[in-house]
Amino acid sequence: MNRFINKTVLVTGGSSGIGLAAAVAFAAEGATVVITGRDVVTLGQAQATIGSKAVALHNDASDIADAKLLAESLIARGLRLDAVFINAGVAKLVPFAEVDEMLWNQIISTNLKGPYFQIQALLPLLNPGSSIVLNGSVNAGIGMPNTSVYAASKAALISLARTLSAELLPSGVRVNVVSPGPVVTPLYKKLGLDTRELEATSEHIQSLVPLGRFGTSQEIAATVLHLSSQESAFIVGTEIIADGGMSKL
Repeated sequence: MNRFINKTVLVTGGSSGIGLAAAVAFAAEGATVVITGRDVVTLGQAQATIGSKAVALHNDASDIADAKLLAESLIARGLRLDAVFINAGVAKLVPFAEVDEMLWNQIISTNLKGPYFQIQALLPLLNPGSSIVLNGSVNAGIGMPNTSVYAASKAALISLARTLSAELLPSGVRVNVVSPGPVVTPLYKKLGLDTRELEATSEHIQSLVPLGRFGTSQEIAATVLHLSSQESAFIVGTEIIADGGMSKL
């Protein structure tokens, strides 16, 4: 299919995991894809993976000044946007009693404040009929221990999507959420757990998934592309949960 020929798509946090899978899928369907990330080396590798129509821009998803600079960089390149996947995020598994202000600020800034002001900065660049997809999480609704800050940040992001859906719809912009369950991505290595804790946590989480396995980045990317395309034009302000039945069965 060629759903995104002559369209430009932005994927924040597009250098690995779900973001990279989505960027590759967008490019395969004809889009010019702009990816962002904090690691210049990883960004370059991702750009090469996506192909000749990829644009890689260094960006800190938690920084409001960077949000504005990203919009300015797109303007300087003469780019307007037909779809945006707000994917960049951070997850840390920490018991409630051990959460400190530094951890709180890191997660909330990256997962909520950054996306909020990034969307605000991008508004003038969104073409009529464009789509914004936010990367939520099944954790927002299941009460999993040790995820208090992460889950709160994603719950707030899902709420934001509903509010923005109503506010931006008159401008022809749709907003929706994809909320993945357990997915095999590099994010798991950044949870703040040692190898033994990570293996135990992964086994426990997988046991909670009725399908009996983790999802893949490509499976989540497929939902992102659906929500970003005109085939989902009647879907607005909706959260699609892709979790192998974890939160429903």
